[in-house]
Amino acid sequence: MPTEFDLRRKNAQFANAVRSGKKAVRPSYQERMAKRSPISLWALGIVLFVVVGGVLFELAKLVFL
Repeated sequence: MPTEFDLRRKNAQFANAVRSGKKAVRPSYQERMAKRSPISLWALGIVLFVVVGGVLFELAKLVFL
């Protein structure tokens, strides 16, 4: 049976091989969460709609009133 030192060494070798160009079979939870945006696309669209719409509304009010 391999010792703890052997297991750690093999694990480090595998991790280095993955980092050097090979793709991991399944990305870790941390990597998946790092790529995710903290706000969903539809929520971002609603915020942009409200902000841009408000600006356009105020500009129209300034020009026509």
